[in-house]
Amino acid sequence: MKYDVDSNGYYGQFGGAFIPEMLYPNIEELREQYLKIIEKESFKAEFDDLLKQYVGRPTPLYFAKRLSEKYKAKIYLKREDLCHTGAHKVNNTIGQILLAKALNKQKIIAETGAGQHGVATATVCALMGMECIVYMGEVDMARQRPNVERMRLLGAEVVPAKSGSRTLKDATNEAMRHWISNPTDTHYIIGSVVGPHPYPDMVARFQSVISAEIRTQLSSLEGRALPDKIIACVGGGSNAAGAFYHYLNDERVELIAVEAAGKGNESGKSAATTVLGKPGVLHGSKTLLMQTEDGQVVEPYSISAGLDYPGIGPIHAHLFDVGRVKFESATDQEAMEAGVELSRLEGIIPAIESAHALAALSKLELKADEIIVINLSGRGDKDLETYIKWGKY
Repeated sequence: MKYDVDSNGYYGQFGGAFIPEMLYPNIEELREQYLKIIEKESFKAEFDDLLKQYVGRPTPLYFAKRLSEKYKAKIYLKREDLCHTGAHKVNNTIGQILLAKALNKQKIIAETGAGQHGVATATVCALMGMECIVYMGEVDMARQRPNVERMRLLGAEVVPAKSGSRTLKDATNEAMRHWISNPTDTHYIIGSVVGPHPYPDMVARFQSVISAEIRTQLSSLEGRALPDKIIACVGGGSNAAGAFYHYLNDERVELIAVEAAGKGNESGKSAATTVLGKPGVLHGSKTLLMQTEDGQVVEPYSISAGLDYPGIGPIHAHLFDVGRVKFESATDQEAMEAGVELSRLEGIIPAIESAHALAALSKLELKADEIIVINLSGRGDKDLETYIKWGKY
C-alpha cells in the first residue's frame, strides 16, 4: 500500500488544501516550489550540515537497560531530547527557514503549544537574522513560561491567543489570520504534520531524518534495520511521522501512536482524536477531529500542552483509517507516572508529551526478544512546573 501523499495533496481520503482565497497564492507557491527546492543538492548540503553542526545530529539510539529489565524486552530510546532546543521540532524549522530563504521571504510566523516549536522557530530566525512572531495560547504561555522567555530572549515577539480555549488550536487560528493579512513577505512555519498541503508532506520529509537514523543505528547495534515496534506520541503528529516515515511500507514493523486521553476518554476532558473524532476540516485540511454534531470543534484537554490539539495530521488519520498504525491513548496519570519512571530508572526526565509514548509500555504485550524503539521526542525541563504541581514522586 502506498502511504505517500498523492499529487492532489491527499493521503487516502484525508488531506487537501481548504484555504481562504487570500492564502491561495502562498500555498500554491509552496506547492509548486517545495520539492524543487528541497531536492536541490545545495539545499540538502546546507540542511544536512546544519543538522550535524548546529542541531547535533545524529541523536543517539540509547539502549535503556533498566527500563528493558522492567518490561522484559529490548527497549531503545531515540534521543530527540538531545537536539539543540530540547526536542525534534528543530529538524523541521531548519528545513523551513532554508525554504523561506529560497522563496525570498523576510518574515516568519509560527504557532506553538508546548513552546518547543516556538523556541525552535525563534532559534532559526535568530540564526538567519529574520523577524519572528510566534502565536501562543494564553493558557499555554502560563504553563510553559520558561519557553516563552526563551523565545523572547532569542528575539521573537510572542503574541498571546486570547480566544476559545486559549491553547494550540487558537494559536494556530491567530497565525493563519496573520498570514492572510501579510501574504507576500511572510512564511508560516507550521510545526506539525497539519495544515493545508504541502505542509503535512513537507514537515514529514524534514522529520524523516529520525527514522533514517534509526535504521542505520539499529543495523549497527543489532545487525538489523527493523525493530519489532516503534512507539511515538501524537498530537498533530510530527515526531511520530518522522519516526514512522522510513518504515511505513514494511509491515513487519508494528507502528504504535499514543494520544493524550487526559482525564479519560469518557470524561469530556481528552485529546484522543482517533477515539473521539470524526472526519472534518481543521486548519486547512480534511482529517479526523473532535467536533460536535453540528461541526463545531470540541475543546481538547491534556496535561501536556503539545498534545492539547483537537485533531491529528491527515497522514495519521489515513494510517489509522487503513489500520497501518495502531493507536493507543494514555491518561494524564499514566503519562506522569511513566515520566517519573523513566527519570528514576534511566536518569532521563522526558517531556510530558514523550511520557505518553512511554506509558504505552504497560499496555502492550511484549516478548523478551522484541526490539522496541520509543521516540523520546523532547526533554522535560519545560515541564518541571507541571511535574512539581503533580507532585507524586
